[in-house]
Amino acid sequence: MHHHRDLCERAVSPLEIAAGLEANGLTDRTAARYRHRDVFALAEELYARTPARPAGSAVAVPPPPGPDTEARAGWTLLALLPGAACLATAGLLLVTEGALGGGARAAVIVTGALLACLALRFCLGRGPLRAPEGAGRAGMYACWLLSFAVYGEELIAQVVSGGPDGPWEAAPAPLLGLTAAVAPAAWCAHFFTVQAHRKLTGSRALEEFGAGVRPLLLAAVVLFLCALLPLLFLADLGLGGTGTPVSAAALGVLFFLARLLAAHGLPEPGTLALAAACAVEAAAPALVLAGRLPGLEPLARPVHALVAAGGPGAVPALACGAAALGLLLHASAALSRASAHTHPHTGA
Repeated sequence: MHHHRDLCERAVSPLEIAAGLEANGLTDRTAARYRHRDVFALAEELYARTPARPAGSAVAVPPPPGPDTEARAGWTLLALLPGAACLATAGLLLVTEGALGGGARAAVIVTGALLACLALRFCLGRGPLRAPEGAGRAGMYACWLLSFAVYGEELIAQVVSGGPDGPWEAAPAPLLGLTAAVAPAAWCAHFFTVQAHRKLTGSRALEEFGAGVRPLLLAAVVLFLCALLPLLFLADLGLGGTGTPVSAAALGVLFFLARLLAAHGLPEPGTLALAAACAVEAAAPALVLAGRLPGLEPLARPVHALVAAGGPGAVPALACGAAALGLLLHASAALSRASAHTHPHTGA
């Protein structure tokens, strides 16, 4: 109690003390040394014995986030705005094709991009996707990854074939599909947060809580992927594409996991995963170009083999897929800790 006095005096429930003890390295085995069956039981006694409260005060557990229709309607509407801005821009460009000059079309694209960015900023400031501690440099890496999703495959194709030879043809379908998937991402994050909080209030041991949260995380990722894939296919079909959105799907899952971790106060792992994906995507054309120098031909062989096996889209698919898999493994451990669920829930 002396060592954790500040934690005990600030806590509004035994659950907050349990999460703080766990964050400081205490386990159920450690609690057994103090003759308690687990960290939760130890936290309940610390809560009751804290001098700032009456010793006989009731041990009240805050209820799980309840349904707040107005709040949910607010952040759901905001989550729909980025996709609506991109969809309106794409529709305007298709309707006015041949009627607008190059400068006017560029102005439409820039305006639509600015509106989508503003909408995304508002969306990420409220609801289940809000990061209470910020997202660090993740935004910079996200801009690179989105730009590569639009122009990267054409760049890789030109570099592998001996170029680059000219302007890169844009593929806006992934951008449209990913912005439309912001709303499903918010709802999947809301589902995970609410269910994990219920697991926390109903668990009696840290291992029990962790075992219950890991399947919830996997379910949230699968639900998001099931919503993302149709949106990517529809965007590709609507804009006349013929590709399979494997790389865009991997990028969407990577974004979702990074933001989910940031929303639970853990932005650093997501930022690191995004940076790793950027590094792989930047290294691929650099290795091909370096392989043209005398004696450095082996540097380009892995990229040539990858493109020959899966096409230019295999490079971003590998970069984002590997980063997303690594982040999922980390998230399954990090989000199964009680201390990751002590931030205020804003997506009721």
